[in-house]
Amino acid sequence: MRIKRTWLVNILFIANAAGAQTLQQNLQKAFTRFQQDEQCRYASVSLTVLDAKTGETVFAANPDMGLAPGSTLKTVTSITAFNVLGKDYRYQTQLGYTGTISADGTLTGDIIIKGGGDPTLGSWRWAATKEGVVLNTMVTALKKAGIKKIKGCIIGDNGVFKNQSIPDAWIWQDLGTYYGAGIAGLCWRENQFTITLNTGSVGSPVSVSGTIPPTSYLEYKSELTNGEAKTGDLAYSYLPAFGSKVMYLRGTYAIDQTKKRIAAAIPDPAYDAALRLTDTLKRIGISVSSNPTSSVILGDKGKIAPAATKSITTILSPELSKIVYWLNQKSVNLYAEQLLATIALKAGKPASTTDGVDVMKDFWELKGIDKRSMNIFDGSGLSPQDRITTSTMARILQSAKKEAWFNDFYESLPVYNDMKMKSGSINSVQAYAGFQTHDGRQLCFSIMVNNYYGPGSGIREKMFRVLNELK
Repeated sequence: MRIKRTWLVNILFIANAAGAQTLQQNLQKAFTRFQQDEQCRYASVSLTVLDAKTGETVFAANPDMGLAPGSTLKTVTSITAFNVLGKDYRYQTQLGYTGTISADGTLTGDIIIKGGGDPTLGSWRWAATKEGVVLNTMVTALKKAGIKKIKGCIIGDNGVFKNQSIPDAWIWQDLGTYYGAGIAGLCWRENQFTITLNTGSVGSPVSVSGTIPPTSYLEYKSELTNGEAKTGDLAYSYLPAFGSKVMYLRGTYAIDQTKKRIAAAIPDPAYDAALRLTDTLKRIGISVSSNPTSSVILGDKGKIAPAATKSITTILSPELSKIVYWLNQKSVNLYAEQLLATIALKAGKPASTTDGVDVMKDFWELKGIDKRSMNIFDGSGLSPQDRITTSTMARILQSAKKEAWFNDFYESLPVYNDMKMKSGSINSVQAYAGFQTHDGRQLCFSIMVNNYYGPGSGIREKMFRVLNELK
């Protein structure tokens, strides 16, 4: 009986080994074919596949080559945030006031909206975070406090987020776009707004017809032209230079685009939040004697936003697990950068991108990953200077498998090619990172291509052929 048992175990071992060898051989053939493809002639290509349960290397090709990851870097930021902050972490925004309230309900003082770094405040992604709901919550709290008139102003305060709002390595062309919005202690509407356009014939100028919501505090100079059909939205908005109120629009906007609008970054979200609350109060008959302001505007004047002496209410964000869901599903750069700054805060560092990067790299080095394999400058992957190895990314993915929050992270990953994985793409860069089950064995992987030639659709299709071997 013992001999039969031993014989059976040996057979199963040989079968598993043969299966693993076959997978490795198939991956090698597919990867070699891909690497020799004309689109990859001048490209750098890397692939790492690990057993998600054991961490065993299933396949590795150029695993220690540092490459630009694009938005697949968001998986590293997400997993770090789960580890450092916890899946149930919630941001807090404080509403309070300075001064005193008289018997007739007159506040002689200011209303302070103090941000805690919540990237979802005013977002349309949840019912409780929508702009109108948040403003109504604030108004209700003010009324409950007995405030009927304000002899002062509304101040949007970035709180402990006092350092650089935009990563140093981001390119100028991205900075005024919705996906290039900088971090803020007091975020509002995901730090973006909409610019509506008047279009015409090919080659003619495109003018600005308005904004949603109205932004009378900004001016617009359009250098946009109408592009040919099927050339898409190649319009870029540029943040006003220091001391300026002018936002430039440049590029082309195809004549067959139907929306006739582009999304742009709010230069000072804290001010915009204060402005919207001021306007809302005035509409319902609560007068505010002074214009809204922000800690940024006050700082430019050498002043500091006053601290509230009385708290009125606290607004909580959705849990971190829900934030990460949309971060990865829709690749929201702002969410990644806010989490990175919050990770720095949790470690006792300033809430900045630079400090967040340092804390994240140190965290993984303590887990046995050489931080030199993570030459990164942000948490979203928008920087073209970011470099990380597929080996490091796959190991970080694999580390999440044993955690109680793994399913929350796994569900945050989009589906491409019928596989749960995050995509990443910037100029001549395409990458994927995620999980796939092969013959009952869950695998995790990271694949990156830098400096490919030709259309992105072509390189994606060829990458999928390699990844299909994991199915």
